[in-house]
Amino acid sequence: MRILFWGTPTYAVASLDALVEAGHELVGVVSQPDRRRGRGKALVPSAVKQRALELGLPVFTPERIRRDPACQQVLAALGAELYAVVAFGQILPPEVLAQPPLGCWNGHGSLLPRWRGAAPIQWALLEGDTETGVGIMAMEEGLDTGPVLLERALPIPLLQNAVQLGERLARLTGELLVEAMPRIAAAGPGPEPERLTRLGVRPQPEAGATYARLLTKADTQVTWDAPALAIHRRVMGLHPAAACDWRGERLKLLATEPLVHRLAGQLTPAGAALAARWAGTQEAERPREEPGTVLEVLEGVGLVIATGGCPVLLRQAQLPGRRGSEGQALIQQLGLTPGDQISLNTS
Repeated sequence: MRILFWGTPTYAVASLDALVEAGHELVGVVSQPDRRRGRGKALVPSAVKQRALELGLPVFTPERIRRDPACQQVLAALGAELYAVVAFGQILPPEVLAQPPLGCWNGHGSLLPRWRGAAPIQWALLEGDTETGVGIMAMEEGLDTGPVLLERALPIPLLQNAVQLGERLARLTGELLVEAMPRIAAAGPGPEPERLTRLGVRPQPEAGATYARLLTKADTQVTWDAPALAIHRRVMGLHPAAACDWRGERLKLLATEPLVHRLAGQLTPAGAALAARWAGTQEAERPREEPGTVLEVLEGVGLVIATGGCPVLLRQAQLPGRRGSEGQALIQQLGLTPGDQISLNTS
């Protein structure tokens, strides 16, 4: 099948590779323009553009495809039968959606209608969802509102972060796109309602729809007076960006465990033992330290820190200007002892 691929971040690269490996003819790739990044503010191409160039594919980078009729015409002239879209980062206008005879299809990293929008992986973790997945959706003018052709769910382990979950979902997106292609081709062209009826797509209900808004720097701030599980979800959901104030700088928090006894079966052995010990401590004997206080230094493992509820085990963090460290290296770098404050910051 002749496919025009639309995508921008690393997440979308697995889908591009999967379509190429499946033998489809990629007539081109559309990605976001190069952006200035890093301290030197050098122009850096997107991950998808870089991969497309490695594959020898023509790349198009419209600043705003909606406002670029010349680019729309160029893309239409490529003669693609289908547009495959994965995390492109712009809403396609009706003029573009109408171009390919077999339609525009989006690989989206959630179980729609939950988490429509730009950051479904992060919000699934932030809100404590126990499962997520991927849907292959027929695109329409609304934001991730189209009917779903294929869908597959994945469980979300308690200790999995956004990067790890994103890698799993990226692979699954590529697999489902490849699986969807022969079904879409077999349904053939024609008026969209008729094509979709032949495909047996599932319309999305509005009930239960949620929106995964873009995240801001303010969202990454961890405050220790929150409950342990909420802190853990922020650390894992915003990995590797969650941080707290530390001696006037930002200490990135990369891996935690909430020492909640009912979750012991999902913790590491060290975390489960700590959670059991905390749960077994009589209420009157539990430390009443301020949130952010180091309660215990566990040699070779990390720091037990007071929160607004059960403690949190901090296993991995990154000091300003250094690489991330864990276990004993983290303990040595922070140089904290029981009773010290890792951060005085509260909400």
